[in-house]
Amino acid sequence: MSKDKILATCVLTCSLMMATTAQAEDYMTGFTNKLSQGLANMVFGLGEIPKNIINISYEQNILVGLTWGLVRGVAHGVSRTLVGGAEFLTSPIPTNEFAAPAYVWDRFSEDSRYFGLNYPGYWTIYGPLDNGE
Repeated sequence: MSKDKILATCVLTCSLMMATTAQAEDYMTGFTNKLSQGLANMVFGLGEIPKNIINISYEQNILVGLTWGLVRGVAHGVSRTLVGGAEFLTSPIPTNEFAAPAYVWDRFSEDSRYFGLNYPGYWTIYGPLDNGE
């Protein structure tokens, strides 16, 4: 074999190995993010109850916050806990984000949505898919 063929083979092999390494790092980052989001949402999912009571009380009044906010908070808390379990179980599979905001405490004044959808009684000041920007 000539030196040119050996050099071309080495360059091609190195370039292919670097591309898979970059992809593997992205996969591990996505995997760990999804795993931690799923675990946090399973543990802190019921934090949606005070979040909804506070936000709806601020937007409307305390009576609406204590009634409608409690109902929405329980619904969001159960949903976030179940979605967190789904995220935790599917963490090895790369998918789109299940819950936005990713954690209960992120963008606290924003309404939670799952799979890009909103619950009825949408109260937040943000648009449905702006992700807090």
